[in-house]
Amino acid sequence: MPRFSRRSFLQFSAAASAVAAFPVFTEAMLAQSARPRREAPPPGAVVIDSNENPLGPSKSACDAMSAILPRGGRYAMNLTDDLISTFAQMEGLKPDSIRATVGSTPALSLAVLAFTSQQKSYVTADPTFEIGMMMADRNAARVVKIPLTRTYAHDVRAMLAAAPDGGVFYVCNPNNPTGTLTPLSDIEYLVANKPKDSVVLVDEAYIHFTEKAQSALEFVKAGKDVVVLRTFSKVYGMAGLRCGLVIARPDLLSKILERGGFNFNPVTAMVAATASLKDPQLVGERRRINTSVRQQTFDWLDQNGFTYIPSEANCFMIDTKRPGRQVQEAMAKDNVFIGRSWPVMPTWVRITVGTQEEMERFQTTYQKVMKA
Repeated sequence: MPRFSRRSFLQFSAAASAVAAFPVFTEAMLAQSARPRREAPPPGAVVIDSNENPLGPSKSACDAMSAILPRGGRYAMNLTDDLISTFAQMEGLKPDSIRATVGSTPALSLAVLAFTSQQKSYVTADPTFEIGMMMADRNAARVVKIPLTRTYAHDVRAMLAAAPDGGVFYVCNPNNPTGTLTPLSDIEYLVANKPKDSVVLVDEAYIHFTEKAQSALEFVKAGKDVVVLRTFSKVYGMAGLRCGLVIARPDLLSKILERGGFNFNPVTAMVAATASLKDPQLVGERRRINTSVRQQTFDWLDQNGFTYIPSEANCFMIDTKRPGRQVQEAMAKDNVFIGRSWPVMPTWVRITVGTQEEMERFQTTYQKVMKA
């Protein structure tokens, strides 16, 4: 954290006041706003609409949180340093290129505020995670939406061609909602050919669910104009604890965080995240579980003639052959809450991979709804 002077405090206060006009939304908020019923799902409902991990925090994370609770009356800023140091050592990064955030969406939003304007566009795939588009619109920046390729990857050449004034080129990899991959070579091309003074913002929230994806952290190590987002909400099962990381060159981090990024992570989130990183079996085991349940679901969809997009993440899209909202509402009547549709794909809905039992209930209900 930077040292404070009276001037820097006033600058920060002004930035914080400005960012207050830009609410930071999360995946959970978007999912809740799209639910057919506004009240909370009843006990026993299957909730597979928010890309949450049904396994929750690991045992090592829970043990770390239990141990830190008696110290909950202290701010314990050193815990943030421990998390950053652990991640830096694991990934071969310098600690000054990493900052901890309250989930990854605040960093995404602040990066859009920092690098877009009326003169600098926000360039994104369509469909993808919507928060960046919402923030760019509120920042009076032009939003340029480019369809995914036939393989549902980001069309980086079309993104460059459509926005010579681009300020932020957003790549979610694996993509949300399709769960599909964009090759690192395509991201490399985007980095090499983007406009001067723009950034490539790579959201790696779902990267741990696949061994096929290559991280964009190498571009940060090379000093490129790249910002990488990581979160502990997905494979680590900490969505409700709100912890993430933003990784970039120190000068880029300064531009992002001066927009209001001086936040404080709960001590429970810090120790849980650090313990999760240090658990050598966690990612591999959870990737195996997710892959197994996802593949069983795909096999069932194939057997029953349903169309879906093969995914590498903990979510996938399925073609309902009718307005997705209708299917979402019909399934909610049986207390199975599935994800939303995107305007560009109105007959497709996103499904989160839940537990084996949850996916079996999804299959039964989906079959009934589609027959009806």
